[in-house]
Amino acid sequence: MKKMILIVILLIIFISGIYIFTHKNKGNPNELTLYGNIEIRQVDLSFRVEGKIQKMLAEEGDYVKKGQLLAYLEDTNYKSTYEKNMADIKLNESISANAAEKYQRNIPLCADGTTSQQECDELLNTKNSSKASLNASIASSKGAKKNLDDTKIYAPDNGIIMTRVQEPGAVAEPSQPVYTMAKTEPVWVRAYIPETNLANVKYGMQAKVLTDTVNPQTGKPREYVGWVGYISPVAEFTPKTVQTEDLRTDLVYRVRIYVYDIDEYLRQGMPVTVNIDLLSKEKTKDKTKENQKISK
Repeated sequence: MKKMILIVILLIIFISGIYIFTHKNKGNPNELTLYGNIEIRQVDLSFRVEGKIQKMLAEEGDYVKKGQLLAYLEDTNYKSTYEKNMADIKLNESISANAAEKYQRNIPLCADGTTSQQECDELLNTKNSSKASLNASIASSKGAKKNLDDTKIYAPDNGIIMTRVQEPGAVAEPSQPVYTMAKTEPVWVRAYIPETNLANVKYGMQAKVLTDTVNPQTGKPREYVGWVGYISPVAEFTPKTVQTEDLRTDLVYRVRIYVYDIDEYLRQGMPVTVNIDLLSKEKTKDKTKENQKISK
């Protein structure tokens, strides 16, 4: 009798365990779960002109602000070229002004025949050529000023210095990377939607982004708010980086989930989980147009 009671109790515990396990892992059928990675735009910073690097002002890992000076070349030759162009402008301005005044004074004499036609033509040609020389020197000075300005590298946006490629004393060639910088925003999650759920996801839908990192203050994974900002119009096979065996051979569509509350804990390539409420019809603060603009 006792054995029978023990068997019944064990059977009840076993059935209860199966029930709890299956219902616990059933999940919300109205919530789409995606797995992806954090992506951040990166930019290679370089000089447009060649020269010897005089100073590197940023180190790897430094946070930099838009417009901050990061590095500069020895600019003696570029500065002297610019100054010479400015001197040429002043000289040509004087020559052009004198030629124009001389021509204006002789117009009446040319009209009544006092001055020969040949002299009048020479005065006109001198006036036009001096004006052309002035315009050429002005154009040349703009190029020289541009070259002088391009001996400096400024941060194009707020970001973090990822790689310091060169060092002071090195001769930098035009377009040769000096720094690699990661922008602080926008930050998005690259994920893939199965074809069976494609029609349920729309631009602007809100999403929760969860990292594997546990916040010590809450004891839970760090959670961020995001929105669907891009849905690829082209299908592709599930990439190998998506570690879900049942989806490896299915067609999927690449999406971007942009993150609102960006902080320093979101890093390039970080794996995250994205939860999208498929019943949510609310758009996120008229973000749709902005999303499409950012995603381009």
